[in-house]
Amino acid sequence: MKRSIAVASLVAAFQILAGAALAESPEAARAREQLESYRKLPTFQAPGEAFDAAACMKGKSILSIPASSAVPFIKTIQSSMSKVAQKVGFNLKIWENQGQPTQWVQGFDHAINNKFDLIDLMAGADPRFLVPQVKAAEAAGLKVVAAHLTGYEQPIPAGVSGVVPIDYKRAGALLADWAIAKTDGKANAVVIGINDVLSTESMMTGIKEEFGKCAGCKMSYINVTLPEMATKTQTNVQAALTADPSVNYVIPIYDVLSQWVVPAVTITGKSDKVKVATFNGTPFAIGLVQEGKVEVDIGENLDWIGHAVIDAEMRMICGLAPVKDPKIPLLIFDKSNADTAGKPPQVNTGYGDAYIDGYAKLWKLK
Repeated sequence: MKRSIAVASLVAAFQILAGAALAESPEAARAREQLESYRKLPTFQAPGEAFDAAACMKGKSILSIPASSAVPFIKTIQSSMSKVAQKVGFNLKIWENQGQPTQWVQGFDHAINNKFDLIDLMAGADPRFLVPQVKAAEAAGLKVVAAHLTGYEQPIPAGVSGVVPIDYKRAGALLADWAIAKTDGKANAVVIGINDVLSTESMMTGIKEEFGKCAGCKMSYINVTLPEMATKTQTNVQAALTADPSVNYVIPIYDVLSQWVVPAVTITGKSDKVKVATFNGTPFAIGLVQEGKVEVDIGENLDWIGHAVIDAEMRMICGLAPVKDPKIPLLIFDKSNADTAGKPPQVNTGYGDAYIDGYAKLWKLK
């Protein structure tokens, strides 16, 4: 009898200890709760009323100027936009460039001289550097739209006709939440951003707000420029990891940067201790998640983005009500579901296909 009581006491003690070990901090519990809803397959939500896209876009044309043609994320979106334009039946031209504002100016000149209807400034081609060109384009009757550049809370920049916003603040918050949850409220993160890109401000607002709610967390920030990201990202991250051995997360806020962050973590011998969390859902970066080199990519379906941008810009050309929220969902890709994106990952895989039929019906193509 005494032996049974002793065994029972030991079991109870073990259960108490195990429960204590499994208990997480309030900060981690809150962060984990914030992440949960972004693990489900997204559903299609119409950003506006249905309209006959083919009829109103007949004979119309859009010139899309990317921040840089060297960014895989942007190239993938623009490839999707081109396919959508073909499906609807209008002309879309991509203005190839290497991230230099002078090249963006040349794109404006081309669009004005060739009587395009709309100039799409895609994902970082910043109208703040193009104020005279924006004014000249609009004086010539063109609309100028900053797409995938600003967060919901940011004002329309530099006199452009409109924006296609993204919930960058939420994306930044989710990156911080991931690090907080995984470290039980003890994240020490090095965050890498691109101040050249207007959306960085919105992303960083989300990151700072979330880390600000975590008493045991801290972060430092590294800025790289668009032209220098390929040459400065790796060396700057290596230096940061060497200077502070307690760093446990590196957060490149755009996943294009992960191609230089991963080698920096590897070369410094920190792969077991330092994890990488990023945002965008570019196929190559989801591939790094599959390989275990990136822990999480907060993904946007780039094909969905292409559809959403075209939808919003067609509405502007056709004189319809502007889109305030393009309804582009976010989805967490980690080791548990990265393979759903395909092997190798594909641009329109892993998010379901509800948006394909959704947009076709929205534009009265079927």
